[in-house]
Amino acid sequence: MPTKNWPNVTVVQHPVIQQELTRARDVNTSVEDFRRLVGQIAGLMAFEITRDYPTETYTVQTPIGPAEGKRLARELTLVPILRAGLGMVEPVLQLLPTARVGHIGIYRDEKTLQPVTYYQKFPPNIANTDVIVIDPMLATAGSVNATIACLKEHNVTAIKVLCLLAAPEGIEKLMAAHPDVSLFTAAVDEKLNDKGYIVPGLGDAGDRLFGTL
Repeated sequence: MPTKNWPNVTVVQHPVIQQELTRARDVNTSVEDFRRLVGQIAGLMAFEITRDYPTETYTVQTPIGPAEGKRLARELTLVPILRAGLGMVEPVLQLLPTARVGHIGIYRDEKTLQPVTYYQKFPPNIANTDVIVIDPMLATAGSVNATIACLKEHNVTAIKVLCLLAAPEGIEKLMAAHPDVSLFTAAVDEKLNDKGYIVPGLGDAGDRLFGTL
């Protein structure tokens, strides 16, 4: 449900999501299990983020006769932020198999905490699609804000962000820079520490996904 402080922020509080998120936070969770849990959470959250997507009516032929049904009225593009966002894409594609996938590579400079873009590749018609930006963590919001700015340079107007965890500081920066963008997260944690990591968080999601601890 949307939060009182941030009307464009939805915290998905489904009990299964909260259970799996707690397991993902555990420092003793293996790489294999962490990867599976992140994927499970992303797949479940995809139902919520697409809840209000527009549909159109069309007719199919069943073995018995014609049936009127629904389909999404606009194309979708998933844009994972490399590298950690890759761990959430496949489960979302299982729900949305016709979605296209763009990629953007951004890393955070450990000294300045500022985002550095090193790669981008988007579908040619991305401006005509709804876009879901995917990243496990919204910490300083540097990477997400840079991604959204890049998408807007490509004339994208319908953007949502999907993450597992968010820090209040990151939400404030996202909403200040892009008040037209909606954020969906499984939890809003306490704060950022002096290194820009979410507290209590779950550690470095990319390292835990790919076993590079």
